Amino acid sequence: MADKQLKVTLVRSLAGQLGSIRASARGLGLRRIRQTVTVSDTPQNRGMIRAAVHLLKVESDGAVNRAAGKGV
Repeated sequence: MADKQLKVTLVRSLAGQLGSIRASARGLGLRRIRQTVTVSDTPQNRGMIRAAVHLLKVESDGAVNRAAGKGV
């Protein structure tokens, strides 16, 4: 599972979010809206994505997952 990559894009602002959600986005390497990073598909990264899924767009293997909990 660690050899797969996920493309994560911040699509909504971190302003007004809980500190733990902001920390998760920063942990993924996201700082600005529309910034995209590629992260390895690990349980740790998936947990950070799950915490901030309402602010992110996640792509893996050509599929886009935007809704909370669907496929992530």
